Amino acid sequence: MTSETADVDPDYAELARPGESRNDPAVMQASLERWLGTVLEPGSEPAVTAVEVPAANGMSNETVLFDATWTEDGRRSEHRLVARIAPPASAAPLFPSYDLNQQYEVMRAVAAHTSVPIPRVYWSESRPEALGGEFFVMERLDGDVPPDVMPYTFGSWLSEASAEERTRLQQASVGVLAELHAMADPHLTCPSLADADTEPTGASALRAHVAAQRRYYEWATADGPRSPLIERGLDWVESNLPTEAGPAVLCWGDARIGNMMFRDFEPTAVLDWEMATIGPRELDLSWMIFLHRFFEDLAGLAGLPGMPDFLRREDVAATYLELTGHRAADLDFYTLYAALRHAVIMFRVQCRAVAFGQAELPANPDEMILHRATLEAMLDGTYWSSVATGSAR
Repeated sequence: MTSETADVDPDYAELARPGESRNDPAVMQASLERWLGTVLEPGSEPAVTAVEVPAANGMSNETVLFDATWTEDGRRSEHRLVARIAPPASAAPLFPSYDLNQQYEVMRAVAAHTSVPIPRVYWSESRPEALGGEFFVMERLDGDVPPDVMPYTFGSWLSEASAEERTRLQQASVGVLAELHAMADPHLTCPSLADADTEPTGASALRAHVAAQRRYYEWATADGPRSPLIERGLDWVESNLPTEAGPAVLCWGDARIGNMMFRDFEPTAVLDWEMATIGPRELDLSWMIFLHRFFEDLAGLAGLPGMPDFLRREDVAATYLELTGHRAADLDFYTLYAALRHAVIMFRVQCRAVAFGQAELPANPDEMILHRATLEAMLDGTYWSSVATGSAR
């Protein structure tokens, strides 16, 4: 996958995507050209030469790929760009709100204070009139992305790579988290993420994160079915919060290799910062571990060999310890919490599918959670022992 599609958020892209959320390329081209004229210097004479609205657009932000030229310092220059646009409320979006300017500011801060590869962000626009929603514009880069559809564990450039190449990609990906988490004073460098009512500690940030997750579930189920399994999981998480959660760091939030671009198995871009937060570093580590387990379990159900030696929990923790000196703690808790968070997202996805007539509501709403068995096993305390013996596959 190259940059022509890599800036698309691929999460669940083929599920419950209403047609009205897409944009007409011709209309978008004219709108972008007019808008560029308002942010560039007089005499820049911007021209949008190509627009692509990917068919596999994500369900969180809308993505528009476009090429543009303008005059700067007396020279005509060409630019390959991406606009990330907040979805309209009529599209029944995945999340209750979208702060595109916050994503823009977080990406700017990460680029300024770390070596994490971030696309250059050009502008943030809060006026919805320009493109139909709040948006920001960033550069479009080249690279390969581990696919979600079909999952990279089903046979992809990554699964077909050598063991040494996969190890290099794994270590580099964990290295991105190590570099990000070393960013000093996230409450100061990313003030839009800071909660004035929360102490800047990992434990307090985790409590706030879990409370926000409960609110998200209540919003996601306000007008539809509820999930007994998710509610059981939320109760378990709230009753088993780690007493020592370490320092609060800047967390990417959606920390997974499917949101990264690679060249020669090294990261060239880290994308999709809408879930960025301040919290314990285990939030990112467990998300990266669990999202691979999610695809790995799907491969097992399909009778495919998968990638059982890739992104193993103990290997991720060991690499992170080597890079940072921090020993990841309470990973049983955090990986279960990652599975639970993903379950709420999947439940919302399927509720949208039902609402748009693309699926039928099952008698047991928990069946809408694709990794239901995994979450149940984690709550029962049997999942990781089954992974160790290979029976999880």
